[in-house]
Amino acid sequence: MASMLDEMVVFAKVVEQRGFAAAARQLKMTASAVSRSVARLESHLGVKLLNRTTRSLSLTEPGADVYADCSRLVQAALDVEAQGGRHSDSPTGTVRMNAPTVFGELWLAPRLLAFFARWPALQIKLELNDRMIDLVDEGVDLAIRLALPESLPPGLVARPLFKTTYVLVASPAYLQARGAPQTPGQLAGHPCIYLGYGPFADRLEMRRDGALEAVRISGPLTINSSIGILATVDGGLGIGIVPDYTAAAGLRAGTLVRLFPDWTLSGCYTGRTVHIVYPPTRHVPKKVRVLIDHLVEVATPQPPHGAQ
Repeated sequence: MASMLDEMVVFAKVVEQRGFAAAARQLKMTASAVSRSVARLESHLGVKLLNRTTRSLSLTEPGADVYADCSRLVQAALDVEAQGGRHSDSPTGTVRMNAPTVFGELWLAPRLLAFFARWPALQIKLELNDRMIDLVDEGVDLAIRLALPESLPPGLVARPLFKTTYVLVASPAYLQARGAPQTPGQLAGHPCIYLGYGPFADRLEMRRDGALEAVRISGPLTINSSIGILATVDGGLGIGIVPDYTAAAGLRAGTLVRLFPDWTLSGCYTGRTVHIVYPPTRHVPKKVRVLIDHLVEVATPQPPHGAQ
């Protein structure tokens, strides 16, 4: 019975990963071993489960029914495992996590130090990239997404952490040489460095007290990295438009100056909400739960010292 249960797990993974090679990587098996396991399950059940060609893989009609049962079995096993972990004082294991590159480097990674101090038996495999991965397909436990709520991928649990905004910044040297723009309209007379890809455009919409001003900006450079933008802003090339978490260290150190702090950027530069997203399950494993709780804690603004 145990070997058949193993074969059912392998079969479910093949279907979820849409192929033997991908399933083998997830299961840390060889592709030939995965293929043999599925063949043994077919032999045991006396039915063909998969239609295989060199280019595609699809479920047969009985295969679809068997997969539904196998999937429920695997989920039940994960729920049992999670139940045990919920009652463990010291969770162990590895949490696989994904986050956007710049956000992960500047905000997330430094805030994991306190996590490891509290949970030394846990490990995190953090992958930083800017593509929208499929958490289930790639075996990722949770991810960070910076998005408007309506643009989050469906089928995931989403826990909001905080909202980011886009800010205009310049170096003190640049402002001393060129002067600071006094109105949004004056930005048209300054070189601007901005992201310039996807939805990000050369038209700024700025709001204050219900008033809206729109201005077309231009400059010598667009970069698809806010860290790259700051490098050129620091060198005095012009005024940069970056997320607030990218500019935070420079603003604290005084190497950057924020322009128009009483205005809010909107349109394509509307602030994004930082979310933790993870696949739905009845029982979140404790190793995942304690990481979620930590991120919620460090993202929550703390009251001033001595406040009641």
